[in-house]
Amino acid sequence: MSNPVTAPLQAGQPSENMVTVTHLIYALHAFAVFTGVVGSATIIGSFVASLPSIAAIILNYWNQAAVRGTWLESHFRWQIRTFWFAVLWIAVAVLLALTVIGIPFALLLIGVAGLWVLYRVVRGWLALIGRRALPMD
Repeated sequence: MSNPVTAPLQAGQPSENMVTVTHLIYALHAFAVFTGVVGSATIIGSFVASLPSIAAIILNYWNQAAVRGTWLESHFRWQIRTFWFAVLWIAVAVLLALTVIGIPFALLLIGVAGLWVLYRVVRGWLALIGRRALPMD
């Protein structure tokens, strides 16, 4: 009985396992956003501080080397940058909220940043479904 031999991947093509992992990461981020929409937290607060998003960012860093040189690399970069920019926007909002005058601006920033996170998760996941790379700049 012969063992089936899988064809080697073409250069720049990720394994199907890594495509599945990337879907899982988007699902974790989407769940965090969903809990921010229906729960008592804000979208951006839930995105940054919830267990699903923290697990997703750990998976991003853990599997980053496996997608290097493939079109999935752009998705991992997109997900990682979305997370860390969300952390930055929260930090800026907290600094604004420390002043009485800055509180309305902090609330506005939290709302806009929450919509931005939602956009990034949806756009990224749709690109992944279409097996397209995202901009790397």
